[in-house]
Amino acid sequence: MQLSTSKDSLDMQLSTSKDSLDMQLSTSKDSLDKISHTREKKYKCSVCEHSDINKAHLRRHMRSHTGEKPYKCDICKKCYTQNSNLTVHMRTHSGDKPYRCSNCEYSFTTKDNLRRHMRTHTGEKPFKCNICDFCCKASYALTSHMRTHTGEKPFKCSICKYCCKESSSLTVHMRTHTGEKPYKCSLCDYSSTTKEHLRLHMRTHTGEKPFKCSLCDYSSTTKGHLRLHMRTHTGEKPYTCKICNFSFTQKGNLGAHMRTHSGEKPY
Repeated sequence: MQLSTSKDSLDMQLSTSKDSLDMQLSTSKDSLDKISHTREKKYKCSVCEHSDINKAHLRRHMRSHTGEKPYKCDICKKCYTQNSNLTVHMRTHSGDKPYRCSNCEYSFTTKDNLRRHMRTHTGEKPFKCNICDFCCKASYALTSHMRTHTGEKPFKCSICKYCCKESSSLTVHMRTHTGEKPYKCSLCDYSSTTKEHLRLHMRTHTGEKPFKCSLCDYSSTTKGHLRLHMRTHTGEKPYTCKICNFSFTQKGNLGAHMRTHSGEKPY
């Protein structure tokens, strides 16, 4: 009799536990359905097909249409559509680079830049061209590469007919009109339009010649100079006159030669 009572009690406890578990699962499902419903992109852009999960995100998107940039740098007056972008920009003034590489001494202003840098250690190139074998570490590099297939040059100069594949190239080009040379040597009066040109110039002070010939003792400050030098070993002369078939190692030499045919005397 006592054994039967214990069995009935156990069955009742198990039944109660099952009902409780079913209720919890049902509540969890309802909660998930509610979350799924609340993340519905019900806020639609009136200009394009974009939609968002909340008004704040949609308001931020609308700035891509209006051109509004409400977040302004107090130092250089540069403006941004998002406060987070202004925060990153301010690091260019403060020099703050909070994201540090664990494998080398490099540090970065953004987590994305650090992630891209880490691929130089891992060798990972996740962005692949669907037309050729090109692959790269960053999505923007793939976007730029695709324009070599399409011929697209969306960045156009407002002063002349120059157009190019990358916004950075247009920025540099505009300096040929403005005369701006923002990269200044700390050792002499030299200044340049690009950081790369300044880096090459600094080698005239340091004497650094990192590009070395594998066949002789020659070394140079630039990869281009080494490439020209290698032609003294290979005999390569890629620049050929279309009139007399005379060939040259350098494009400038071909240009000078062409004047013997045209009679042009520029000097």
